[in-house]
Amino acid sequence: MLSPKRVKHRKVMRGRAIPNSKVAQKGNTVAFGDFGLVSLENKQLTARQIEAARIAMTRHIKRGGKVWIRIFPDIPYTKKPAETRMGKGKGSPEKWVAAVKPGTVMFEIAGVDTELAQRAMELAGNKLPIKTKFVVRHHAG
Repeated sequence: MLSPKRVKHRKVMRGRAIPNSKVAQKGNTVAFGDFGLVSLENKQLTARQIEAARIAMTRHIKRGGKVWIRIFPDIPYTKKPAETRMGKGKGSPEKWVAAVKPGTVMFEIAGVDTELAQRAMELAGNKLPIKTKFVVRHHAG
């Protein structure tokens, strides 16, 4: 699964939820492949969810073509043990998450035909807890 090798801070503050009005300014175009899977909602995706989507995609295209993962879970998600009293500090890191905004291209595929790519992206989108959209790269000229 995806996780950073090193981080500056082992635990980070939760931050506030991403407002609905914020749309992705970076990573919102298909840059590497021919087809992409775009998020339509704000959410934090875990490393397990990203890996499940990747496996679903690569199995469907039978390891043909090339797959790019454009998001990376670099935010530690902490949790306190069950039935623990309040206080005694922050919990230990449990998993890694990636913050995704609407319009973010999460996955890209190249080297396969449109129908196969669309079905693969649909299967990957079913593994994710957000609404997604299949997009095709617009080539210049």
